[in-house]
Amino acid sequence: MTNKKAFTLIELLVVIAIIALLIGILLPALAKAKRTAKNVTSQTNMSQLNTGSANYAADNKDLIPAYSWRGPRPGQPPVKFTLPNGQVKTISQTGDDQRAAAFQNQSIIMAATGRFDGEFKIVNFSARLPHRRYTHLVLLDYLSDKQPEEIAASPFDANQLQWQEDPLDYGTGSTVPYANGQPEAGYEADNSWASVNIRQRWAFASSYQTVPAAWNSDGIGGQNTYLPVSNTPHLFQGRDGNPPLGRRKYLQVAHPSMKVYMFEEFDRFSVPEGRYFAYPDAKSNLMFFDGSVRAELTGDANAGWNPDDPTVSWKQKYVPLDTFPLPRTGLGESEEYCQRYRWTRNGLQGIDYGGKEIGLLGTSVDPDDPDCGP
Repeated sequence: MTNKKAFTLIELLVVIAIIALLIGILLPALAKAKRTAKNVTSQTNMSQLNTGSANYAADNKDLIPAYSWRGPRPGQPPVKFTLPNGQVKTISQTGDDQRAAAFQNQSIIMAATGRFDGEFKIVNFSARLPHRRYTHLVLLDYLSDKQPEEIAASPFDANQLQWQEDPLDYGTGSTVPYANGQPEAGYEADNSWASVNIRQRWAFASSYQTVPAAWNSDGIGGQNTYLPVSNTPHLFQGRDGNPPLGRRKYLQVAHPSMKVYMFEEFDRFSVPEGRYFAYPDAKSNLMFFDGSVRAELTGDANAGWNPDDPTVSWKQKYVPLDTFPLPRTGLGESEEYCQRYRWTRNGLQGIDYGGKEIGLLGTSVDPDDPDCGP
């Protein structure tokens, strides 16, 4: 008869220690693998958007997806638009493309959600430029009758995923920016972010931003255009009244493989808390006009510009919205960062990556700038 020997206490502790050690070794690898998988998914989202955009252009005379409703041109009578609930909107001010786009934004969301009436109806958005965070809605409206659409959110973007999960949760106590009222010191101070017409749209926003040149003029030679605002990266302003919007074409992109089309606003792969795209060491996922998607170091991009001052690199500080990732040094960060591919010099004519700025029209090359040099 064979006697079975049981583990001694010391042997059992050794086995437990070895298992704990193996878990300690494997967990970081598993966490990294999970983050890598999320990053691949995010790039896949962007690839789908890129393919969809090319298909949109093929069906719409080479146009880059953007709001197409326009205000009356000089000498034309007022224009009228009918929303999905039958309501007619009239625009009489010449060239008011911004207000027309706001009605189109409203129409797209109303049609996709059926929110015409009642407590959660989609209210007017005419006081805002919808292109800033909602240009992608035109493309998604072409691709699908569903809003919000999953491919608009990065799997790293917990906020956007949560907002998509319950688009009706935008009241007090929700996680949408400023749902609880006034911003604290250090956050974006524009109190209108708390208004219902903005709060109810966050579920339909995107982790991926479209560069202004895709819907805005290049601003070359004094063209009327939308410009960056010095004290906030979240708002734009017209140079002269109502700049024309939309009607940009793929054929106007001079260097498709070198010009960014959409970008993740935060690099969440390198650091879990999110690194603002303009930080030189950020490596956000980028979508290019040639159809490629790749992560590139921001500091390797050419310097951006403000069309109102073409020879100076455009820099500004990152001011977060409530619930957005904090600056790396906390609220109230004062350092300014070159905006690079968001405000590409000469717009669709310019180059972001893979070459020096060439063929610049009506400007001189930037002076050497240690903060904005490639």
